[in-house]
Amino acid sequence: MRGPAPQRIDLIVGGHPTAAWLHSPGPNASTVARPVLMVHGFRGDHHGMDLIAGAIRDRDVIVGDLPGFGLTPPLPSGLSLDSYCDHLAGLVAEVTRRWQVAPIVLGHSFGSILVAHMAARRPSTAAELILINPITTPALEGSAKVLTALTRFYYSLGARLPETIGHQLLANPVIVRLMSEVMATSRDRGLRRYIHDQHARHFSTFSDRTSLAAAFDVSVAHTVTEVAGQLRMPTLVIAGDKDAIAPIAATRAFAAGLADAQFIELPGVGHLVHYERPDEAASAIMVFCQDRD
Repeated sequence: MRGPAPQRIDLIVGGHPTAAWLHSPGPNASTVARPVLMVHGFRGDHHGMDLIAGAIRDRDVIVGDLPGFGLTPPLPSGLSLDSYCDHLAGLVAEVTRRWQVAPIVLGHSFGSILVAHMAARRPSTAAELILINPITTPALEGSAKVLTALTRFYYSLGARLPETIGHQLLANPVIVRLMSEVMATSRDRGLRRYIHDQHARHFSTFSDRTSLAAAFDVSVAHTVTEVAGQLRMPTLVIAGDKDAIAPIAATRAFAAGLADAQFIELPGVGHLVHYERPDEAASAIMVFCQDRD
């Protein structure tokens, strides 16, 4: 059962306008439940987290658009790991101010990199973490390095071409569909249609080509494993055993090496847990959060 439609809330984070959406269960929420702050993955926006956020029925969930994506403009200082971490730390502070309690921070895919590095640098921003499909393998190494190099060329070419042509290349529906086909593991035709539709609608809402290329560089240059030793807080890791972007063996090793981790491995699903297994993910998140309240 899904909750009511999310409501847009406009936040100012360090002077920067930040679009966010509030999923509220209303009277079903616990009076002591801390909110969950979700950070979406690369190229997407807040829509990607809708199914999981809507299935969490015991607390508020806030999902923002990352700078450079959706309705949040790029940061004036540019999009780098440092600037993203600073922005997210400010977002945590703003949510804490509004709700009068610190949120439980969650990151999916690219978002997992950002929240993990933020938490490692500033442990006070995340007393606990939830990582869904965390990026545990360096994209510039191993068997995927050739594909990563081609993808980097694609984004850099899109940024260098004349504006109209470059944007058409980066937002090309055929390329977006190919990305979607590669990531989807479900054989359910209806679900696959939904996934492809979501990617077609929301995978090209980036603000500009330069920002997209900069965010891509961050996504392939860093992993959560870089800061694993600094993540001392209770951490929930949710991953799929068919994940081609973050191979499950590396994710198992990452979770096993954390100081205080709960690991949920979902069989038969890849990098799209947020689309293909949202109810199971939401159930695990609610149990984890109840222990944190």
